[in-house]
Amino acid sequence: MIGYGLGAIGPGIGVGVIFAAVINGTARQPEAEGKLRGLGFQTFILTEVLALIGLVLYFIASGA
Repeated sequence: MIGYGLGAIGPGIGVGVIFAAVINGTARQPEAEGKLRGLGFQTFILTEVLALIGLVLYFIASGA
């Protein structure tokens, strides 16, 4: 359980970095907001899938 908790820190930081970049990009170029938002959500989903894979592997390893 502690291992998964530590493993979830990475995706948590990644999500923060992703949306910080989207906000910065939108502030610099407001006309690119739609494209940046789409890319932001795609990378958010990819990052969260990594966290879900870790959760699934935890349950497989624990035999629950």
